[in-house]
Amino acid sequence: MARKHIGKRQYRFGSYCPGCLDKQHEIDRLKIRVQSLESKLEARTQKENHPFFGSSTPSARLPVKENSLEENQKKKGGSRKGRTGHGRKQIPTDAEDQVIELSLKKSRCPACRGRLMPKDTVLRGVIDSYLSKARRLIYKCRRAQCLKCHKTYSAKPPVLPKNKYGNNLIASSLLMHYVHGIPLRRLEVIWGRDVIAGNLIKSFHRLAGLWKPAMETLKKDYRNSPVKHADETGWRTDGQSGYAWLFASENTSIYAFRKTRSSSVVQEILGTRKLPGVLGVDRYGGYNKAPCDIQYCYAHLLRDTEDLEKEFPDSNEVAGFVSCLAPLLANAMRLRAQPVSDRSFYRQARKLKQQIQKLARSPARHAGIQKIQDIFKDHSHRMYHWAKDRRVPADNNRAERELRPTVIARKVSFGSQSDNGAQTRSILMSVLHTARKRLKDTPLEEWLLWTLEEYTKNPDVNLARLLPKIAQADVNDRGV
Repeated sequence: MARKHIGKRQYRFGSYCPGCLDKQHEIDRLKIRVQSLESKLEARTQKENHPFFGSSTPSARLPVKENSLEENQKKKGGSRKGRTGHGRKQIPTDAEDQVIELSLKKSRCPACRGRLMPKDTVLRGVIDSYLSKARRLIYKCRRAQCLKCHKTYSAKPPVLPKNKYGNNLIASSLLMHYVHGIPLRRLEVIWGRDVIAGNLIKSFHRLAGLWKPAMETLKKDYRNSPVKHADETGWRTDGQSGYAWLFASENTSIYAFRKTRSSSVVQEILGTRKLPGVLGVDRYGGYNKAPCDIQYCYAHLLRDTEDLEKEFPDSNEVAGFVSCLAPLLANAMRLRAQPVSDRSFYRQARKLKQQIQKLARSPARHAGIQKIQDIFKDHSHRMYHWAKDRRVPADNNRAERELRPTVIARKVSFGSQSDNGAQTRSILMSVLHTARKRLKDTPLEEWLLWTLEEYTKNPDVNLARLLPKIAQADVNDRGV
Protein backbone atom coordinates (compact mmCIF):
# COMPACT_ATOMS: atom_id res chain seq x y z
CA MET A 1 0.00 0.00 0.00
CA ALA A 2 1.24 3.49 -0.82
CA ARG A 3 2.73 5.50 2.03
CA LYS A 4 2.98 9.23 2.69
CA HIS A 5 6.14 10.69 4.29
CA ILE A 6 5.48 13.38 6.89
CA GLY A 7 8.65 14.48 8.66
CA LYS A 8 10.41 11.34 9.91
CA ARG A 9 7.17 9.40 10.43
CA GLN A 10 5.36 7.20 7.91
CA TYR A 11 1.57 6.94 7.84
CA ARG A 12 -0.62 4.55 5.87
CA PHE A 13 -3.42 6.14 3.92
CA GLY A 14 -6.64 5.70 5.79
CA SER A 15 -4.95 4.64 9.07
CA TYR A 16 -3.61 7.96 10.51
CA CYS A 17 -5.30 10.40 12.90
CA PRO A 18 -6.01 13.82 11.32
CA GLY A 19 -5.93 15.52 14.73
CA CYS A 20 -2.46 14.15 15.48
CA LEU A 21 -1.19 15.36 12.10
CA ASP A 22 -2.47 18.88 12.76
CA LYS A 23 -0.84 18.86 16.18
CA GLN A 24 2.46 17.75 14.65
CA HIS A 25 2.30 20.56 12.09
CA GLU A 26 1.65 23.08 14.87
CA ILE A 27 4.58 21.71 16.89
CA ASP A 28 6.92 22.01 13.90
CA ARG A 29 5.75 25.58 13.25
CA LEU A 30 6.27 26.56 16.88
CA LYS A 31 9.75 25.02 16.90
CA ILE A 32 10.76 27.12 13.88
CA ARG A 33 9.24 30.19 15.53
CA VAL A 34 11.16 29.59 18.77
CA GLN A 35 14.44 29.15 16.91
CA SER A 36 13.88 32.42 15.03
CA LEU A 37 13.06 34.31 18.22
CA GLU A 38 16.08 32.85 20.01
CA SER A 39 18.41 33.97 17.22
CA LYS A 40 16.92 37.49 17.29
CA LEU A 41 17.26 37.66 21.07
CA GLU A 42 20.87 36.52 20.90
CA ALA A 43 21.68 39.16 18.25
CA ARG A 44 20.01 41.91 20.31
CA THR A 45 21.80 40.82 23.47
CA GLN A 46 25.14 40.80 21.69
CA LYS A 47 24.43 44.26 20.24
CA GLU A 48 23.64 45.65 23.70
CA ASN A 49 26.68 44.11 25.37
CA HIS A 50 29.18 44.66 22.57
CA PRO A 51 29.82 47.62 20.22
CA PHE A 52 28.02 47.51 16.89
CA PHE A 53 31.24 47.59 14.82
CA GLY A 54 33.29 45.45 17.22
CA SER A 55 36.67 46.91 18.08
CA SER A 56 36.32 49.40 15.21
CA THR A 57 33.33 51.14 16.80
CA PRO A 58 33.78 54.93 17.11
CA SER A 59 34.17 56.20 20.65
CA ALA A 60 30.90 58.13 20.42
CA ARG A 61 28.97 54.85 19.94
CA LEU A 62 30.63 52.85 22.70
CA PRO A 63 28.24 51.77 25.48
CA VAL A 64 28.59 53.43 28.87
CA LYS A 65 31.10 51.52 30.93
CA GLU A 66 29.85 49.63 33.96
CA ASN A 67 30.39 50.83 37.50
CA SER A 68 33.67 49.84 39.09
CA LEU A 69 33.82 46.86 41.40
CA GLU A 70 32.93 47.31 45.04
CA GLU A 71 36.49 46.64 46.21
CA ASN A 72 37.78 49.37 43.88
CA GLN A 73 35.22 51.84 45.19
CA LYS A 74 36.58 51.40 48.71
CA LYS A 75 40.10 52.39 47.66
CA LYS A 76 41.11 55.93 48.54
CA GLY A 77 42.98 58.11 46.10
CA GLY A 78 46.21 59.96 46.72
CA SER A 79 49.67 58.83 47.74
CA ARG A 80 50.45 56.48 50.61
CA LYS A 81 50.99 57.80 54.11
CA GLY A 82 54.58 58.73 54.88
CA ARG A 83 55.57 59.33 51.28
CA THR A 84 57.55 62.53 50.72
CA GLY A 85 55.77 64.95 48.44
CA HIS A 86 57.28 67.42 46.00
CA GLY A 87 55.09 70.42 46.82
CA ARG A 88 54.61 73.55 44.77
CA LYS A 89 57.79 75.00 43.30
CA GLN A 90 58.41 78.74 43.36
CA ILE A 91 58.75 80.50 40.01
CA PRO A 92 62.41 81.51 39.45
CA THR A 93 63.00 85.25 39.82
CA ASP A 94 64.63 85.41 36.38
CA ALA A 95 61.81 83.56 34.58
CA GLU A 96 58.83 85.76 35.34
CA ASP A 97 56.92 87.56 32.58
CA GLN A 98 55.66 90.41 34.73
CA VAL A 99 56.19 91.67 38.29
CA ILE A 100 53.29 93.43 39.95
CA GLU A 101 53.94 95.33 43.19
CA LEU A 102 51.11 95.34 45.70
CA SER A 103 50.97 97.82 48.56
CA LEU A 104 49.18 97.24 51.83
CA LYS A 105 46.21 99.56 51.90
CA LYS A 106 45.69 99.28 55.64
CA SER A 107 47.65 101.62 57.91
CA ARG A 108 46.45 100.27 61.25
CA CYS A 109 46.15 96.78 62.73
CA PRO A 110 42.60 95.42 62.38
CA ALA A 111 42.96 93.63 65.72
CA CYS A 112 44.29 96.34 68.07
CA ARG A 113 44.15 99.43 65.87
CA GLY A 114 47.90 99.87 66.30
CA ARG A 115 49.97 101.60 63.67
CA LEU A 116 51.54 99.36 60.99
CA MET A 117 55.24 99.75 60.16
CA PRO A 118 56.69 98.53 56.81
CA LYS A 119 58.56 95.25 57.26
CA ASP A 120 59.58 93.28 54.13
CA THR A 121 58.30 91.86 50.82
CA VAL A 122 56.93 88.36 50.24
CA LEU A 123 57.01 86.80 46.77
CA ARG A 124 53.89 84.97 45.56
CA GLY A 125 54.24 83.31 42.17
CA VAL A 126 51.20 82.37 40.11
CA ILE A 127 50.52 81.42 36.51
CA ASP A 128 47.64 83.40 35.02
CA SER A 129 46.21 84.29 31.63
CA TYR A 130 44.40 87.27 30.17
CA LEU A 131 41.48 86.79 27.82
CA SER A 132 42.13 88.74 24.65
CA LYS A 133 39.30 90.67 23.07
CA ALA A 134 39.25 92.35 19.72
CA ARG A 135 40.29 96.00 19.94
CA ARG A 136 39.39 98.82 17.60
CA LEU A 137 42.46 100.51 16.14
CA ILE A 138 42.75 103.58 13.95
CA TYR A 139 45.94 104.10 11.93
CA LYS A 140 46.68 107.70 11.07
CA CYS A 141 48.46 107.29 7.76
CA ARG A 142 50.40 110.36 6.79
CA ARG A 143 50.50 111.23 3.12
CA ALA A 144 52.88 113.22 0.97
CA GLN A 145 52.65 114.66 -2.54
CA CYS A 146 55.36 114.98 -5.14
CA LEU A 147 56.01 118.60 -6.09
CA LYS A 148 57.00 117.62 -9.61
CA CYS A 149 54.46 114.96 -10.77
CA HIS A 150 51.89 115.64 -8.05
CA LYS A 151 51.55 111.95 -7.13
CA THR A 152 50.35 111.25 -3.60
CA TYR A 153 51.91 108.58 -1.40
CA SER A 154 50.54 107.28 1.90
CA ALA A 155 52.00 105.27 4.76
CA LYS A 156 50.77 101.65 4.66
CA PRO A 157 49.32 100.16 7.86
CA PRO A 158 50.37 96.58 8.82
CA VAL A 159 47.08 95.15 7.53
CA LEU A 160 46.22 92.98 4.53
CA PRO A 161 44.92 95.14 1.66
CA LYS A 162 41.16 95.72 1.71
CA ASN A 163 40.80 93.71 4.91
CA LYS A 164 38.77 94.70 7.94
CA TYR A 165 40.74 92.68 10.49
CA GLY A 166 44.36 93.02 11.59
CA ASN A 167 47.08 90.43 11.11
CA ASN A 168 47.14 89.41 14.78
CA LEU A 169 43.43 88.62 14.82
CA ILE A 170 43.58 86.72 11.53
CA ALA A 171 46.62 84.68 12.60
CA SER A 172 45.03 83.73 15.92
CA SER A 173 41.72 82.88 14.23
CA LEU A 174 43.45 80.63 11.69
CA LEU A 175 45.16 78.64 14.43
CA MET A 176 42.08 78.36 16.61
CA HIS A 177 39.85 77.22 13.73
CA TYR A 178 42.07 75.05 11.53
CA VAL A 179 44.55 73.72 14.11
CA HIS A 180 42.59 73.58 17.36
CA GLY A 181 39.16 72.98 15.79
CA ILE A 182 37.24 75.87 17.40
CA PRO A 183 34.05 76.64 15.41
CA LEU A 184 33.69 80.03 13.74
CA ARG A 185 30.61 80.90 15.78
CA ARG A 186 32.63 80.31 18.90
CA LEU A 187 35.28 82.70 17.61
CA GLU A 188 32.63 85.40 17.48
CA VAL A 189 32.07 84.90 21.20
CA ILE A 190 35.80 84.89 21.95
CA TRP A 191 36.65 88.07 20.02
CA GLY A 192 33.50 90.03 20.77
CA ARG A 193 30.67 91.62 18.82
CA ASP A 194 32.98 93.44 16.38
CA VAL A 195 34.11 90.17 14.73
CA ILE A 196 31.70 88.44 12.36
CA ALA A 197 32.16 84.87 11.13
CA GLY A 198 31.26 85.81 7.56
CA ASN A 199 34.09 88.34 7.35
CA LEU A 200 36.54 85.80 8.79
CA ILE A 201 35.50 83.30 6.14
CA LYS A 202 36.20 85.83 3.40
CA SER A 203 39.68 86.42 4.84
CA PHE A 204 40.32 82.67 5.00
CA HIS A 205 39.24 82.19 1.37
CA ARG A 206 41.58 84.96 0.29
CA LEU A 207 44.54 83.51 2.19
CA ALA A 208 43.82 80.07 0.77
CA GLY A 209 44.13 81.54 -2.72
CA LEU A 210 47.51 83.03 -1.80
CA TRP A 211 48.75 79.74 -0.33
CA LYS A 212 47.43 77.54 -3.14
CA PRO A 213 50.77 77.41 -5.07
CA ALA A 214 52.36 75.89 -1.94
CA MET A 215 50.33 72.69 -2.41
CA GLU A 216 52.52 71.53 -5.29
CA THR A 217 55.59 72.03 -3.10
CA LEU A 218 54.01 69.99 -0.32
CA LYS A 219 53.13 67.18 -2.74
CA LYS A 220 56.71 67.07 -3.99
CA ASP A 221 58.10 66.92 -0.44
CA TYR A 222 55.62 64.21 0.51
CA ARG A 223 56.40 62.06 -2.52
CA ASN A 224 60.12 62.14 -1.75
CA SER A 225 59.68 61.16 1.91
CA PRO A 226 61.18 57.79 2.84
CA VAL A 227 58.18 56.93 5.04
CA LYS A 228 54.67 58.01 4.12
CA HIS A 229 51.30 57.45 5.75
CA ALA A 230 47.73 57.84 4.52
CA ASP A 231 44.24 57.48 5.94
CA GLU A 232 40.72 58.77 5.33
CA THR A 233 37.50 59.40 7.22
CA GLY A 234 34.02 60.68 6.49
CA TRP A 235 33.41 64.39 5.85
CA ARG A 236 30.23 66.07 4.64
CA THR A 237 30.35 68.99 2.20
CA ASP A 238 27.20 71.02 1.56
CA GLY A 239 25.17 68.23 3.14
CA GLN A 240 26.59 65.59 0.79
CA SER A 241 28.65 62.66 2.04
CA GLY A 242 32.35 62.82 1.26
CA TYR A 243 35.75 62.02 2.71
CA ALA A 244 38.64 63.77 4.41
CA TRP A 245 41.96 62.35 3.22
CA LEU A 246 45.24 62.74 5.07
CA PHE A 247 48.67 62.12 3.57
CA ALA A 248 51.32 62.56 6.25
CA SER A 249 55.04 62.12 6.67
CA GLU A 250 57.46 63.21 9.36
CA ASN A 251 57.73 66.75 7.95
CA THR A 252 54.66 67.18 5.74
CA SER A 253 50.87 66.94 6.09
CA ILE A 254 48.46 67.18 3.16
CA TYR A 255 44.71 67.31 3.72
CA ALA A 256 42.32 66.69 0.84
CA PHE A 257 38.55 67.00 1.26
CA ARG A 258 36.89 65.22 -1.64
CA LYS A 259 33.51 63.75 -2.53
CA THR A 260 34.97 60.39 -3.48
CA ARG A 261 36.91 57.61 -1.81
CA SER A 262 38.31 56.21 -5.05
CA SER A 263 41.97 55.73 -5.92
CA SER A 264 41.89 58.92 -8.03
CA VAL A 265 42.64 60.91 -4.87
CA VAL A 266 45.68 58.74 -4.16
CA GLN A 267 46.97 59.28 -7.70
CA GLU A 268 46.31 63.02 -7.40
CA ILE A 269 48.60 63.30 -4.37
CA LEU A 270 51.21 60.64 -5.16
CA GLY A 271 51.20 60.87 -8.93
CA THR A 272 51.76 57.94 -11.27
CA ARG A 273 55.57 57.73 -11.46
CA LYS A 274 57.49 55.26 -9.32
CA LEU A 275 58.36 56.82 -5.96
CA PRO A 276 60.94 55.97 -3.32
CA GLY A 277 59.97 55.01 0.20
CA VAL A 278 57.15 53.03 1.78
CA LEU A 279 53.50 54.01 2.27
CA GLY A 280 51.86 52.84 5.48
CA VAL A 281 48.09 52.24 5.14
CA ASP A 282 45.28 49.99 6.25
CA ARG A 283 44.07 47.35 3.81
CA TYR A 284 41.68 49.63 1.91
CA GLY A 285 41.87 48.85 -1.81
CA GLY A 286 42.00 52.51 -2.85
CA TYR A 287 45.73 52.58 -2.06
CA ASN A 288 46.58 49.68 -4.37
CA LYS A 289 47.45 52.10 -7.19
CA ALA A 290 50.00 53.97 -5.08
CA PRO A 291 53.28 54.13 -7.11
CA CYS A 292 55.44 52.96 -4.20
CA ASP A 293 55.85 50.06 -1.80
CA ILE A 294 53.04 49.56 0.72
CA GLN A 295 53.20 48.46 4.34
CA TYR A 296 49.98 47.14 5.88
CA CYS A 297 49.13 48.30 9.39
CA TYR A 298 49.67 45.63 12.04
CA ALA A 299 47.34 47.43 14.48
CA HIS A 300 44.37 46.65 12.21
CA LEU A 301 45.54 43.05 11.85
CA LEU A 302 45.89 42.73 15.62
CA ARG A 303 42.37 44.08 16.07
CA ASP A 304 40.97 41.57 13.57
CA THR A 305 42.85 38.76 15.30
CA GLU A 306 41.45 39.67 18.72
CA ASP A 307 37.94 40.02 17.26
CA LEU A 308 38.22 36.47 15.93
CA GLU A 309 38.62 35.13 19.46
CA LYS A 310 35.65 37.18 20.68
CA GLU A 311 33.51 35.83 17.84
CA PHE A 312 34.41 32.20 18.55
CA PRO A 313 35.11 32.00 22.28
CA ASP A 314 34.50 28.24 22.45
CA SER A 315 36.99 27.28 19.74
CA ASN A 316 40.27 25.94 21.13
CA GLU A 317 41.90 26.22 17.71
CA VAL A 318 41.07 29.93 17.50
CA ALA A 319 42.25 30.56 21.05
CA GLY A 320 45.58 28.89 20.35
CA PHE A 321 46.09 30.78 17.10
CA VAL A 322 45.28 34.16 18.65
CA SER A 323 47.53 33.51 21.66
CA CYS A 324 50.45 32.90 19.28
CA LEU A 325 49.87 35.60 16.63
CA ALA A 326 48.74 38.53 18.81
CA PRO A 327 52.00 38.80 20.82
CA LEU A 328 54.06 38.63 17.62
CA LEU A 329 52.13 41.51 16.03
CA ALA A 330 52.37 43.58 19.22
CA ASN A 331 56.12 42.97 19.51
CA ALA A 332 56.62 43.95 15.86
CA MET A 333 54.95 47.32 16.51
CA ARG A 334 56.91 47.94 19.72
CA LEU A 335 60.33 46.83 18.48
CA ARG A 336 61.08 50.00 16.51
CA ALA A 337 60.93 52.20 19.61
CA GLN A 338 63.06 49.94 21.80
CA PRO A 339 66.44 51.40 22.91
CA VAL A 340 68.51 48.82 21.04
CA SER A 341 71.18 49.13 18.38
CA ASP A 342 70.33 48.77 14.71
CA ARG A 343 72.13 45.44 14.58
CA SER A 344 70.06 44.08 17.45
CA PHE A 345 66.88 45.53 15.92
CA TYR A 346 67.34 43.80 12.57
CA ARG A 347 68.21 40.52 14.27
CA GLN A 348 65.04 40.61 16.35
CA ALA A 349 62.98 41.80 13.40
CA ARG A 350 64.20 38.92 11.25
CA LYS A 351 63.27 36.46 13.99
CA LEU A 352 59.78 37.95 14.41
CA LYS A 353 59.24 37.87 10.66
CA GLN A 354 60.13 34.17 10.50
CA GLN A 355 57.78 33.36 13.38
CA ILE A 356 54.89 35.22 11.75
CA GLN A 357 55.52 33.52 8.40
CA LYS A 358 55.65 30.11 10.05
CA LEU A 359 52.36 30.73 11.84
CA ALA A 360 50.74 31.98 8.62
CA ARG A 361 51.74 28.77 6.79
CA SER A 362 50.69 26.38 9.56
CA PRO A 363 47.69 24.15 8.69
CA ALA A 364 44.34 25.32 10.04
CA ARG A 365 40.78 24.01 9.74
CA HIS A 366 38.89 27.03 11.07
CA ALA A 367 37.69 29.40 8.33
CA GLY A 368 38.41 32.49 10.43
CA ILE A 369 42.02 31.46 10.95
CA GLN A 370 42.43 30.70 7.26
CA LYS A 371 41.10 34.17 6.39
CA ILE A 372 43.81 35.88 8.48
CA GLN A 373 46.49 33.52 7.18
CA ASP A 374 45.50 34.34 3.61
CA ILE A 375 46.18 38.03 4.28
CA PHE A 376 49.79 37.27 5.19
CA LYS A 377 50.27 34.79 2.36
CA ASP A 378 48.55 36.71 -0.45
CA HIS A 379 50.10 40.09 0.50
CA SER A 380 53.50 39.03 1.75
CA HIS A 381 55.13 41.85 -0.28
CA ARG A 382 53.25 44.38 1.88
CA MET A 383 53.84 42.83 5.28
CA TYR A 384 57.51 43.01 6.20
CA HIS A 385 58.98 46.36 5.10
CA TRP A 386 59.30 47.26 8.79
CA ALA A 387 61.81 44.40 9.15
CA LYS A 388 63.98 45.73 6.29
CA ASP A 389 64.20 49.38 7.37
CA ARG A 390 63.91 50.60 10.94
CA ARG A 391 62.44 53.91 9.84
CA VAL A 392 59.32 52.14 8.58
CA PRO A 393 56.83 51.48 11.40
CA ALA A 394 54.69 48.36 11.45
CA ASP A 395 51.59 50.43 12.16
CA ASN A 396 49.81 53.47 10.73
CA ASN A 397 49.53 55.36 14.01
CA ARG A 398 50.91 58.64 12.64
CA ALA A 399 47.99 59.02 10.24
CA GLU A 400 45.50 57.85 12.86
CA ARG A 401 46.69 60.43 15.40
CA GLU A 402 46.88 63.32 12.93
CA LEU A 403 43.43 62.56 11.54
CA ARG A 404 41.74 62.45 14.94
CA PRO A 405 41.40 66.28 15.30
CA THR A 406 39.59 66.30 11.95
CA VAL A 407 37.18 63.67 13.26
CA ILE A 408 36.49 65.85 16.30
CA ALA A 409 35.98 68.90 14.05
CA ARG A 410 33.50 66.89 12.00
CA LYS A 411 31.47 66.09 15.11
CA VAL A 412 31.44 69.76 16.11
CA SER A 413 30.91 71.47 12.74
CA PHE A 414 29.20 68.67 10.74
CA GLY A 415 31.55 69.32 7.80
CA SER A 416 31.95 72.16 5.29
CA GLN A 417 29.10 74.29 4.01
CA SER A 418 30.39 74.56 0.43
CA ASP A 419 32.96 73.19 -2.00
CA ASN A 420 34.89 76.45 -1.70
CA GLY A 421 35.01 76.04 2.06
CA ALA A 422 36.28 72.47 1.72
CA GLN A 423 39.04 73.60 -0.65
CA THR A 424 40.01 76.44 1.71
CA ARG A 425 40.20 73.98 4.59
CA SER A 426 42.37 71.63 2.52
CA ILE A 427 44.93 74.34 1.73
CA LEU A 428 45.09 76.08 5.09
CA MET A 429 45.20 72.89 7.15
CA SER A 430 47.98 71.50 4.95
CA VAL A 431 50.06 74.65 5.28
CA LEU A 432 49.54 75.15 9.02
CA HIS A 433 50.08 71.53 10.07
CA THR A 434 53.16 71.22 7.86
CA ALA A 435 54.62 74.44 9.26
CA ARG A 436 54.01 73.23 12.82
CA LYS A 437 55.98 70.06 12.08
CA ARG A 438 58.93 71.88 10.54
CA LEU A 439 59.23 74.71 13.06
CA LYS A 440 61.61 73.63 15.78
CA ASP A 441 62.02 76.65 18.05
CA THR A 442 59.60 79.23 16.61
CA PRO A 443 55.93 79.20 17.70
CA LEU A 444 53.50 78.59 14.87
CA GLU A 445 51.54 81.80 15.54
CA GLU A 446 54.73 83.86 15.42
CA TRP A 447 55.69 82.37 12.04
CA LEU A 448 52.17 82.87 10.65
CA LEU A 449 52.13 86.51 11.76
CA TRP A 450 55.52 87.02 10.10
CA THR A 451 54.23 85.64 6.77
CA LEU A 452 51.23 88.00 6.88
CA GLU A 453 53.49 90.96 7.60
CA GLU A 454 55.78 89.99 4.70
CA TYR A 455 52.80 89.90 2.36
CA THR A 456 51.62 93.24 3.74
CA LYS A 457 54.98 94.80 2.89
CA ASN A 458 55.19 93.19 -0.54
CA PRO A 459 51.94 91.85 -2.09
CA ASP A 460 53.96 90.29 -4.93
CA VAL A 461 55.79 87.88 -2.60
CA ASN A 462 55.22 84.15 -3.19
CA LEU A 463 53.97 82.76 0.11
CA ALA A 464 55.01 79.25 -0.93
CA ARG A 465 58.64 80.34 -0.55
CA LEU A 466 57.99 81.37 3.05
CA LEU A 467 57.18 77.81 4.12
CA PRO A 468 59.66 76.44 6.67
CA LYS A 469 62.27 74.29 5.00
CA ILE A 470 62.90 70.68 5.88
CA ALA A 471 65.96 70.26 8.07
CA GLN A 472 69.05 69.20 6.13
CA ALA A 473 69.50 66.15 8.37
CA ASP A 474 66.06 64.92 7.35
CA VAL A 475 66.87 65.50 3.69
CA ASN A 476 70.02 63.40 3.94
CA ASP A 477 68.03 60.52 5.47
CA ARG A 478 65.65 60.24 2.50
CA GLY A 479 65.44 57.11 0.45
CA VAL A 480 64.86 53.55 1.50
